[in-house]
Amino acid sequence: MCVPACHEQIVRAISRRSFLRNASVVAATGLVAGCASPTDRPAETESEGRTIRYSRVVDLTHTLHEDFPTYFGARQLTIANKFTAEKDGFNLNEWTINEHTGTHLDSPFHFNGENSADRIPIESLVGPLAVIDLRARAAESADAQLTPDDIRAWESQHGPLPQGAIVALNSGWDARVMDSAGFRNADPAGTMHFPGFHVEVADFLLAERNVSGVIVDTLSLDYGMSPDFAFHFKWLTSNHWGIEGAANLSQLPASGATVVVGGPKIQGATGGPSRVIAFA
Repeated sequence: MCVPACHEQIVRAISRRSFLRNASVVAATGLVAGCASPTDRPAETESEGRTIRYSRVVDLTHTLHEDFPTYFGARQLTIANKFTAEKDGFNLNEWTINEHTGTHLDSPFHFNGENSADRIPIESLVGPLAVIDLRARAAESADAQLTPDDIRAWESQHGPLPQGAIVALNSGWDARVMDSAGFRNADPAGTMHFPGFHVEVADFLLAERNVSGVIVDTLSLDYGMSPDFAFHFKWLTSNHWGIEGAANLSQLPASGATVVVGGPKIQGATGGPSRVIAFA
């Protein structure tokens, strides 16, 4: 945890004019993510002419480990130690990983859309966050889906989705992440049950709103028992992106936060583990 003086130093390190343009923000943001911000006055920075004021930084990323729950149920990450400080003077691990593991990005190319992860416009990975709370419905039914009516209800309270918004579905599913069986929630036939986006949300957002990306706290943008990845197909092939397996959405306000998606920049990647950070 940072004391106020630490936080002040970090805030000064972030140039107001270079939040998106200067690579130093990556290092500064990484420092801020582990700090408690002062509550007496909010910090602020500028993004494309828009001032971002925040009093805290929330990490929306789960810690990734070898036994992290996966869509297919099998291990998707292996970490092998190749060098040690005791023997070699430094520590270095080698990873074998499925791109879609942990808190991760789905690029359009994942479903044969245009942009692979490295080609997603950086501007679309930063935006105002709309958190839609589906926790009560998900507690009643693991097969709950977010619908256009849920977005309209959110807008009736918070106003229209901002231009370039990022829409997050908060089902509370992240609380299950330490229990792989509970996170996958598969029935005896092997069909998984967890919340996701209804395909009509893709139609609605593409036709009537200007949204950059979506976030969900489960293993898939589609709900668990989807037979055809209908939301994935419509959303990703329209050259939009998604984040799966997000953490801590319940710590954010319904509106007013800004999210930064540190997606992988690996040539031809269909996605990959990502550091997702919200300023609230």
